[in-house]
Amino acid sequence: MQNGNILIVDDNKSVLTALEFLLTSERYNVRCLSNPNLILSTLKESLFDVVLLDMNFSAGINTGNEGIYWLRQINKNFPELSVVMITAYGDVELAVSALKSGASDFILKPWDNTKLKATVHSAMQLSRSRKEIKTLRTESREIKRNSNPTESRIIGTSPELIKVLKLVQKVAKTDTNILITGENGTGKELIAREIHRLSKRSNELMISVDMGAVSETLFESELFGHVKGAFTDAKETRTGKFELAGKGSLFLDEIGNLPLHLQSKLLAVLQNREVCKIGSNEPVAVDIRLICATNKNPDQMVLDGIFREDLLYRINTIQVEIPPLRQRGNDIILLGNYFLDKYTRKYDKPPIRLNSEAQEKIMSHNWPGNVRELEHTMEKAVILSDGRVLKAEDFYFRNNQTQNLISDNLNLEDMESRMIRMALEKNPGNISSAAEELGITRQTLYNKMKKLGIR
Repeated sequence: MQNGNILIVDDNKSVLTALEFLLTSERYNVRCLSNPNLILSTLKESLFDVVLLDMNFSAGINTGNEGIYWLRQINKNFPELSVVMITAYGDVELAVSALKSGASDFILKPWDNTKLKATVHSAMQLSRSRKEIKTLRTESREIKRNSNPTESRIIGTSPELIKVLKLVQKVAKTDTNILITGENGTGKELIAREIHRLSKRSNELMISVDMGAVSETLFESELFGHVKGAFTDAKETRTGKFELAGKGSLFLDEIGNLPLHLQSKLLAVLQNREVCKIGSNEPVAVDIRLICATNKNPDQMVLDGIFREDLLYRINTIQVEIPPLRQRGNDIILLGNYFLDKYTRKYDKPPIRLNSEAQEKIMSHNWPGNVRELEHTMEKAVILSDGRVLKAEDFYFRNNQTQNLISDNLNLEDMESRMIRMALEKNPGNISSAAEELGITRQTLYNKMKKLGIR
Protein backbone atom coordinates (compact mmCIF):
# COMPACT_ATOMS: atom_id res chain seq x y z
CA MET A 1 0.00 0.00 0.00
CA GLN A 2 1.47 3.34 -1.11
CA ASN A 3 1.87 6.20 1.39
CA GLY A 4 1.40 8.89 -1.28
CA ASN A 5 2.61 10.24 -4.60
CA ILE A 6 5.75 12.39 -4.89
CA LEU A 7 7.19 14.30 -7.85
CA ILE A 8 10.93 15.07 -7.65
CA VAL A 9 12.30 17.79 -9.95
CA ASP A 10 16.10 18.21 -10.14
CA ASP A 11 18.56 18.48 -13.01
CA ASN A 12 21.12 16.34 -11.16
CA LYS A 13 20.52 12.71 -12.12
CA SER A 14 22.39 11.35 -9.10
CA VAL A 15 20.19 13.40 -6.77
CA LEU A 16 17.08 12.03 -8.49
CA THR A 17 18.35 8.45 -8.19
CA ALA A 18 19.24 8.79 -4.51
CA LEU A 19 15.94 10.44 -3.56
CA GLU A 20 13.90 7.96 -5.57
CA PHE A 21 15.62 5.01 -3.88
CA LEU A 22 15.19 6.50 -0.39
CA LEU A 23 11.52 7.46 -0.75
CA THR A 24 10.48 4.33 -2.64
CA SER A 25 11.80 2.30 0.31
CA GLU A 26 9.34 4.30 2.46
CA ARG A 27 6.51 3.04 0.22
CA TYR A 28 5.97 6.32 -1.61
CA ASN A 29 5.12 6.28 -5.32
CA VAL A 30 7.88 8.42 -6.85
CA ARG A 31 8.27 10.06 -10.26
CA CYS A 32 11.35 12.03 -11.31
CA LEU A 33 11.84 14.95 -13.72
CA SER A 34 15.08 16.61 -14.79
CA ASN A 35 13.36 19.23 -16.95
CA PRO A 36 11.27 21.78 -14.99
CA ASN A 37 9.35 22.75 -18.12
CA LEU A 38 7.47 19.45 -17.80
CA ILE A 39 6.24 20.16 -14.24
CA LEU A 40 2.77 21.57 -14.98
CA SER A 41 1.90 19.02 -17.67
CA THR A 42 3.03 16.17 -15.39
CA LEU A 43 0.96 17.46 -12.48
CA LYS A 44 -2.09 17.66 -14.76
CA GLU A 45 -1.61 14.06 -15.93
CA SER A 46 -1.44 12.40 -12.48
CA LEU A 47 -2.42 13.06 -8.89
CA PHE A 48 0.47 14.06 -6.64
CA ASP A 49 0.67 14.98 -2.97
CA VAL A 50 4.15 16.46 -2.63
CA VAL A 51 6.67 18.07 -4.99
CA LEU A 52 10.41 18.11 -4.16
CA LEU A 53 11.74 21.01 -6.21
CA ASP A 54 15.34 22.11 -6.80
CA MET A 55 16.13 25.82 -6.51
CA ASN A 56 18.45 26.07 -9.54
CA PHE A 57 18.48 24.43 -12.97
CA SER A 58 20.66 26.49 -15.31
CA ALA A 59 24.42 25.92 -15.12
CA GLY A 60 26.32 28.67 -13.36
CA ILE A 61 23.18 30.33 -11.96
CA ASN A 62 22.58 30.08 -8.22
CA THR A 63 20.09 32.85 -7.56
CA GLY A 64 17.24 30.47 -6.85
CA ASN A 65 14.92 32.49 -9.08
CA GLU A 66 14.13 29.50 -11.27
CA GLY A 67 12.96 27.46 -8.31
CA ILE A 68 10.90 30.37 -6.95
CA TYR A 69 9.27 30.81 -10.39
CA TRP A 70 8.22 27.16 -10.62
CA LEU A 71 7.11 27.19 -6.96
CA ARG A 72 4.73 30.04 -7.71
CA GLN A 73 3.42 28.28 -10.81
CA ILE A 74 2.67 25.13 -8.80
CA ASN A 75 0.97 27.11 -6.02
CA LYS A 76 -1.10 29.00 -8.56
CA ASN A 77 -2.31 25.94 -10.45
CA PHE A 78 -2.27 23.28 -7.69
CA PRO A 79 -2.66 25.14 -4.37
CA GLU A 80 -3.42 21.98 -2.38
CA LEU A 81 0.03 20.47 -3.12
CA SER A 82 2.91 20.78 -0.67
CA VAL A 83 6.19 21.93 -2.23
CA VAL A 84 9.49 21.18 -0.49
CA MET A 85 12.47 23.08 -1.89
CA ILE A 86 15.88 21.45 -2.39
CA THR A 87 18.84 23.78 -1.92
CA ALA A 88 22.56 23.51 -1.37
CA TYR A 89 24.04 23.89 2.09
CA GLY A 90 24.80 27.56 2.74
CA ASP A 91 21.81 28.87 0.75
CA VAL A 92 19.49 29.12 3.74
CA GLU A 93 18.50 32.68 2.76
CA LEU A 94 17.17 31.30 -0.53
CA ALA A 95 15.22 28.68 1.37
CA VAL A 96 13.66 31.32 3.63
CA SER A 97 12.68 33.30 0.54
CA ALA A 98 11.02 30.16 -0.82
CA LEU A 99 9.04 29.71 2.40
CA LYS A 100 7.77 33.27 2.06
CA SER A 101 6.70 32.44 -1.50
CA GLY A 102 4.60 29.49 -0.37
CA ALA A 103 6.91 26.50 0.06
CA SER A 104 5.90 24.19 2.90
CA ASP A 105 9.51 23.42 3.89
CA PHE A 106 13.05 22.94 2.51
CA ILE A 107 15.86 20.37 2.64
CA LEU A 108 19.56 21.03 2.36
CA LYS A 109 22.03 19.13 0.17
CA PRO A 110 23.67 16.96 1.40
CA TRP A 111 20.69 15.82 3.41
CA ASP A 112 20.21 13.71 6.48
CA ASN A 113 17.99 10.77 5.55
CA THR A 114 16.02 10.78 8.80
CA LYS A 115 15.32 14.51 8.65
CA LEU A 116 14.41 14.30 4.97
CA LYS A 117 11.90 11.51 5.58
CA ALA A 118 10.34 13.48 8.46
CA THR A 119 10.08 16.59 6.27
CA VAL A 120 8.41 14.65 3.47
CA HIS A 121 6.01 13.00 5.93
CA SER A 122 4.93 16.41 7.32
CA ALA A 123 4.50 17.79 3.80
CA MET A 124 2.38 14.76 2.90
CA GLN A 125 0.09 15.36 5.91
CA LEU A 126 -0.24 19.05 5.04
CA SER A 127 -1.21 18.21 1.46
CA ARG A 128 -3.85 15.74 2.61
CA SER A 129 -5.30 18.27 5.04
CA ARG A 130 -5.55 20.82 2.25
CA LYS A 131 -7.27 18.33 -0.04
CA GLU A 132 -9.69 17.35 2.74
CA ILE A 133 -10.57 20.98 3.33
CA LYS A 134 -10.99 21.58 -0.41
CA THR A 135 -13.33 18.58 -0.71
CA LEU A 136 -15.44 19.67 2.27
CA ARG A 137 -15.68 23.22 0.97
CA THR A 138 -16.79 21.98 -2.43
CA GLU A 139 -19.45 19.78 -0.82
CA SER A 140 -20.58 22.65 1.38
CA ARG A 141 -20.96 25.02 -1.58
CA GLU A 142 -23.02 22.40 -3.39
CA ILE A 143 -25.27 21.96 -0.36
CA LYS A 144 -25.66 25.72 0.03
CA ARG A 145 -26.42 26.09 -3.67
CA ASN A 146 -29.13 23.43 -3.51
CA SER A 147 -30.69 24.92 -0.37
CA ASN A 148 -30.85 28.43 -1.88
CA PRO A 149 -28.55 30.10 0.67
CA THR A 150 -29.15 33.60 -0.69
CA GLU A 151 -32.52 33.68 1.10
CA SER A 152 -32.86 34.37 4.80
CA ARG A 153 -35.07 31.94 6.75
CA ILE A 154 -35.62 34.36 9.62
CA ILE A 155 -39.35 35.02 9.91
CA GLY A 156 -40.96 37.91 11.75
CA THR A 157 -41.84 41.61 11.63
CA SER A 158 -41.89 42.49 15.32
CA PRO A 159 -39.90 45.59 16.41
CA GLU A 160 -37.81 43.39 18.71
CA LEU A 161 -36.70 41.15 15.84
CA ILE A 162 -36.19 44.03 13.40
CA LYS A 163 -33.84 45.65 15.93
CA VAL A 164 -31.76 42.48 16.03
CA LEU A 165 -31.66 42.15 12.23
CA LYS A 166 -30.53 45.76 11.81
CA LEU A 167 -27.64 45.12 14.19
CA VAL A 168 -26.78 41.92 12.30
CA GLN A 169 -26.65 43.80 9.00
CA LYS A 170 -24.31 46.38 10.53
CA VAL A 171 -21.79 43.94 11.94
CA ALA A 172 -21.96 41.12 9.37
CA LYS A 173 -19.69 42.85 6.83
CA THR A 174 -16.92 43.23 9.40
CA ASP A 175 -14.68 40.51 10.78
CA THR A 176 -15.40 41.39 14.39
CA ASN A 177 -16.07 38.60 16.86
CA ILE A 178 -19.73 38.26 17.84
CA LEU A 179 -21.41 36.73 20.88
CA ILE A 180 -25.07 35.78 20.45
CA THR A 181 -27.06 35.41 23.66
CA GLY A 182 -30.63 34.32 24.32
CA GLU A 183 -32.79 31.60 25.80
CA ASN A 184 -32.81 28.06 24.45
CA GLY A 185 -34.79 27.72 21.26
CA THR A 186 -34.70 31.40 20.24
CA GLY A 187 -32.74 30.73 17.04
CA LYS A 188 -29.16 31.66 17.93
CA GLU A 189 -27.67 29.39 15.25
CA LEU A 190 -30.07 30.83 12.68
CA ILE A 191 -28.78 34.32 13.50
CA ALA A 192 -25.18 33.04 13.27
CA ARG A 193 -25.91 31.67 9.79
CA GLU A 194 -27.47 34.99 8.81
CA ILE A 195 -24.31 36.81 9.93
CA HIS A 196 -22.21 34.43 7.83
CA ARG A 197 -24.58 34.76 4.85
CA LEU A 198 -24.25 38.55 4.87
CA SER A 199 -20.48 38.53 5.46
CA LYS A 200 -17.57 38.78 3.05
CA ARG A 201 -16.87 35.13 3.84
CA SER A 202 -20.25 33.84 2.64
CA ASN A 203 -18.67 31.77 -0.16
CA GLU A 204 -16.63 29.83 2.37
CA LEU A 205 -17.65 27.32 5.05
CA MET A 206 -19.38 28.08 8.32
CA ILE A 207 -18.33 25.29 10.68
CA SER A 208 -20.53 24.74 13.76
CA VAL A 209 -19.35 23.14 16.99
CA ASP A 210 -21.63 22.39 19.95
CA MET A 211 -19.27 23.02 22.84
CA GLY A 212 -21.62 21.25 25.22
CA ALA A 213 -21.33 18.04 23.19
CA VAL A 214 -17.51 18.00 22.93
CA SER A 215 -15.93 15.90 25.66
CA GLU A 216 -12.98 17.40 27.53
CA THR A 217 -10.64 14.64 26.35
CA LEU A 218 -11.45 15.32 22.67
CA PHE A 219 -11.57 19.12 22.88
CA GLU A 220 -8.12 19.76 21.37
CA SER A 221 -8.46 17.04 18.76
CA GLU A 222 -11.88 18.32 17.69
CA LEU A 223 -10.92 21.98 17.46
CA PHE A 224 -7.21 21.89 16.64
CA GLY A 225 -6.79 18.47 14.99
CA HIS A 226 -4.21 15.72 15.49
CA VAL A 227 -1.59 13.86 13.50
CA LYS A 228 -1.55 10.14 12.94
CA GLY A 229 -0.17 8.29 15.96
CA ALA A 230 -0.50 11.26 18.33
CA PHE A 231 -2.44 9.06 20.74
CA THR A 232 -3.79 5.51 20.90
CA ASP A 233 -6.87 5.99 18.69
CA ALA A 234 -5.27 8.50 16.30
CA LYS A 235 -5.17 6.13 13.32
CA GLU A 236 -5.42 8.95 10.78
CA THR A 237 -4.43 12.59 10.71
CA ARG A 238 -7.44 14.78 11.46
CA THR A 239 -8.05 18.40 10.49
CA GLY A 240 -9.45 20.47 13.37
CA LYS A 241 -12.47 22.72 13.12
CA PHE A 242 -10.35 25.90 13.26
CA GLU A 243 -8.35 24.86 10.22
CA LEU A 244 -11.42 23.47 8.45
CA ALA A 245 -13.18 26.84 8.83
CA GLY A 246 -10.21 28.67 7.29
CA LYS A 247 -11.29 31.83 5.44
CA GLY A 248 -14.86 31.16 6.60
CA SER A 249 -16.73 31.39 9.91
CA LEU A 250 -16.43 29.24 13.04
CA PHE A 251 -19.57 29.05 15.20
CA LEU A 252 -18.99 27.87 18.77
CA ASP A 253 -22.43 27.15 20.18
CA GLU A 254 -23.02 26.98 23.95
CA ILE A 255 -19.61 28.52 24.66
CA GLY A 256 -20.69 28.93 28.29
CA ASN A 257 -20.38 25.15 28.75
CA LEU A 258 -16.63 25.18 28.10
CA PRO A 259 -14.77 24.17 31.31
CA LEU A 260 -12.49 26.81 32.80
CA HIS A 261 -9.26 24.84 32.27
CA LEU A 262 -9.97 24.56 28.52
CA GLN A 263 -10.81 28.24 28.12
CA SER A 264 -7.11 29.16 28.29
CA LYS A 265 -6.35 26.88 25.32
CA LEU A 266 -9.08 28.55 23.27
CA LEU A 267 -7.88 32.00 24.31
CA ALA A 268 -4.31 31.22 23.20
CA VAL A 269 -5.51 30.22 19.72
CA LEU A 270 -7.63 33.35 19.38
CA GLN A 271 -4.73 35.56 20.46
CA ASN A 272 -2.07 33.92 18.29
CA ARG A 273 -4.36 33.12 15.34
CA GLU A 274 -2.67 29.74 14.93
CA VAL A 275 -3.18 26.15 16.07
CA CYS A 276 -0.91 23.19 16.64
CA LYS A 277 -2.28 19.74 15.95
CA ILE A 278 -1.86 17.24 18.78
CA GLY A 279 1.41 15.42 18.13
CA SER A 280 2.88 18.23 16.01
CA ASN A 281 5.07 21.20 16.87
CA GLU A 282 4.31 23.01 13.63
CA PRO A 283 1.86 25.90 14.07
CA VAL A 284 -0.79 26.37 11.39
CA ALA A 285 -2.12 29.89 10.82
CA VAL A 286 -5.91 30.20 10.96
CA ASP A 287 -8.06 32.85 9.33
CA ILE A 288 -11.58 32.62 10.71
CA ARG A 289 -14.49 34.84 11.69
CA LEU A 290 -15.53 33.78 15.19
CA ILE A 291 -19.20 33.67 16.23
CA CYS A 292 -20.14 32.30 19.66
CA ALA A 293 -23.47 31.71 21.38
CA THR A 294 -24.71 30.96 24.88
CA ASN A 295 -28.01 30.76 26.75
CA LYS A 296 -26.27 31.91 29.93
CA ASN A 297 -25.46 35.39 31.24
CA PRO A 298 -21.76 35.83 30.34
CA ASP A 299 -21.17 38.69 32.79
CA GLN A 300 -22.64 36.64 35.63
CA MET A 301 -20.44 33.69 34.70
CA VAL A 302 -17.38 35.96 35.00
CA LEU A 303 -18.58 37.16 38.42
CA ASP A 304 -19.13 33.54 39.48
CA GLY A 305 -15.56 32.68 38.45
CA ILE A 306 -16.56 30.07 35.86
CA PHE A 307 -15.67 32.07 32.74
CA ARG A 308 -12.46 33.95 32.01
CA GLU A 309 -12.94 37.68 31.69
CA ASP A 310 -10.15 38.00 29.10
CA LEU A 311 -11.80 35.32 26.96
CA LEU A 312 -15.15 37.10 27.22
CA TYR A 313 -13.52 40.32 25.97
CA ARG A 314 -12.00 38.38 23.08
CA ILE A 315 -15.26 36.77 21.89
CA ASN A 316 -17.65 39.59 22.78
CA THR A 317 -16.66 42.56 20.62
CA ILE A 318 -20.33 42.80 19.65
CA GLN A 319 -23.16 41.14 21.59
CA VAL A 320 -26.43 40.26 19.87
CA GLU A 321 -29.29 39.49 22.27
CA ILE A 322 -32.11 37.41 20.75
CA PRO A 323 -35.55 38.21 22.25
CA PRO A 324 -37.65 35.30 23.55
CA LEU A 325 -40.68 34.36 21.46
CA ARG A 326 -43.14 35.65 24.09
CA GLN A 327 -41.85 39.20 23.42
CA ARG A 328 -42.30 39.02 19.64
CA GLY A 329 -46.06 39.54 19.43
CA ASN A 330 -47.64 38.56 16.12
CA ASP A 331 -44.44 36.80 15.02
CA ILE A 332 -45.89 33.82 16.90
CA ILE A 333 -48.72 33.55 14.35
CA LEU A 334 -46.38 34.14 11.39
CA LEU A 335 -44.04 31.41 12.58
CA GLY A 336 -46.93 29.11 13.44
CA ASN A 337 -48.31 29.39 9.90
CA TYR A 338 -44.81 28.86 8.47
CA PHE A 339 -44.40 25.62 10.42
CA LEU A 340 -47.93 24.47 9.51
CA ASP A 341 -47.07 24.90 5.83
CA LYS A 342 -43.71 23.16 6.31
CA TYR A 343 -45.16 20.08 7.98
CA THR A 344 -48.30 19.74 5.84
CA ARG A 345 -45.96 19.46 2.87
CA LYS A 346 -43.62 17.11 4.72
CA TYR A 347 -46.45 14.74 5.73
CA ASP A 348 -48.35 15.15 2.47
CA LYS A 349 -51.46 16.67 4.06
CA PRO A 350 -53.86 19.32 2.72
CA PRO A 351 -53.31 22.94 3.88
CA ILE A 352 -54.25 23.55 7.53
CA ARG A 353 -55.07 26.87 9.16
CA LEU A 354 -55.57 28.16 12.71
CA ASN A 355 -59.02 29.47 13.65
CA SER A 356 -59.28 32.65 15.74
CA GLU A 357 -59.63 30.82 19.06
CA ALA A 358 -56.52 28.75 18.33
CA GLN A 359 -54.60 31.90 17.46
CA GLU A 360 -55.64 33.51 20.72
CA LYS A 361 -54.56 30.45 22.66
CA ILE A 362 -51.09 30.21 21.15
CA MET A 363 -50.65 33.98 21.50
CA SER A 364 -51.41 33.74 25.24
CA HIS A 365 -48.95 30.86 25.80
CA ASN A 366 -45.62 31.77 27.43
CA TRP A 367 -43.50 29.59 25.08
CA PRO A 368 -40.68 28.71 27.49
CA GLY A 369 -39.11 26.61 24.72
CA ASN A 370 -39.40 29.53 22.28
CA VAL A 371 -39.35 28.93 18.51
CA ARG A 372 -38.22 25.33 18.93
CA GLU A 373 -41.22 24.58 21.13
CA LEU A 374 -43.55 26.30 18.66
CA GLU A 375 -42.20 24.23 15.78
CA HIS A 376 -42.65 20.96 17.68
CA THR A 377 -46.16 22.01 18.70
CA MET A 378 -47.18 22.71 15.11
CA GLU A 379 -45.62 19.50 13.84
CA LYS A 380 -47.55 17.50 16.43
CA ALA A 381 -50.78 19.32 15.53
CA VAL A 382 -50.32 18.53 11.84
CA ILE A 383 -49.65 14.85 12.54
CA LEU A 384 -52.74 14.48 14.75
CA SER A 385 -55.10 16.67 12.72
CA ASP A 386 -58.08 15.16 10.92
CA GLY A 387 -59.40 18.32 9.31
CA ARG A 388 -58.21 21.52 7.71
CA VAL A 389 -58.78 23.81 10.69
CA LEU A 390 -56.96 23.69 14.02
CA LYS A 391 -59.07 24.74 17.02
CA ALA A 392 -58.07 25.87 20.50
CA GLU A 393 -58.74 22.42 21.94
CA ASP A 394 -56.13 20.97 19.56
CA PHE A 395 -53.45 22.65 21.69
CA TYR A 396 -52.66 21.71 25.27
CA PHE A 397 -50.06 23.68 27.25
CA ARG A 398 -49.38 22.25 30.69
CA ASN A 399 -47.34 25.20 31.95
CA ASN A 400 -50.03 27.77 31.03
CA GLN A 401 -52.54 25.92 33.19
CA THR A 402 -50.11 25.78 36.09
CA GLN A 403 -49.42 29.53 35.77
CA ASN A 404 -53.15 30.31 35.70
CA LEU A 405 -53.70 28.26 38.86
CA ILE A 406 -50.93 30.02 40.70
CA SER A 407 -52.03 33.49 39.59
CA ASP A 408 -55.50 32.95 41.09
CA ASN A 409 -53.95 32.62 44.60
CA LEU A 410 -55.85 29.41 45.24
CA ASN A 411 -55.15 27.12 48.18
CA LEU A 412 -53.71 23.65 47.60
CA GLU A 413 -57.11 21.91 47.65
CA ASP A 414 -58.60 24.38 45.13
CA MET A 415 -55.60 23.99 42.83
CA GLU A 416 -55.85 20.20 43.02
CA SER A 417 -59.56 20.32 42.26
CA ARG A 418 -59.09 22.55 39.24
CA MET A 419 -56.26 20.42 37.82
CA ILE A 420 -58.35 17.26 38.15
CA ARG A 421 -61.36 18.92 36.47
CA MET A 422 -59.19 20.10 33.57
CA ALA A 423 -57.73 16.62 33.11
CA LEU A 424 -61.24 15.11 33.13
CA GLU A 425 -62.48 17.69 30.61
CA LYS A 426 -59.54 16.93 28.34
CA ASN A 427 -60.16 13.16 28.64
CA PRO A 428 -63.97 12.86 28.85
CA GLY A 429 -65.06 9.44 30.06
CA ASN A 430 -61.50 8.14 30.30
CA ILE A 431 -60.39 8.06 33.93
CA SER A 432 -57.21 6.12 33.14
CA SER A 433 -55.98 8.76 30.66
CA ALA A 434 -56.82 11.58 33.06
CA ALA A 435 -54.92 9.83 35.85
CA GLU A 436 -51.92 9.24 33.59
CA GLU A 437 -51.87 12.89 32.59
CA LEU A 438 -51.92 13.92 36.26
CA GLY A 439 -49.16 11.47 37.09
CA ILE A 440 -51.21 9.44 39.61
CA THR A 441 -52.85 6.02 39.65
CA ARG A 442 -56.44 5.44 38.63
CA GLN A 443 -57.38 4.49 42.23
CA THR A 444 -55.72 7.64 43.64
CA LEU A 445 -57.70 9.75 41.19
CA TYR A 446 -60.96 8.06 42.27
CA ASN A 447 -60.10 8.76 45.91
CA LYS A 448 -59.33 12.43 45.24
CA MET A 449 -62.50 12.87 43.16
CA LYS A 450 -64.55 11.41 46.03
CA LYS A 451 -62.81 13.63 48.58
CA LEU A 452 -63.28 16.78 46.49
CA GLY A 453 -66.84 15.97 45.44
CA ILE A 454 -66.02 15.67 41.77
CA ARG A 455 -68.34 13.47 39.76
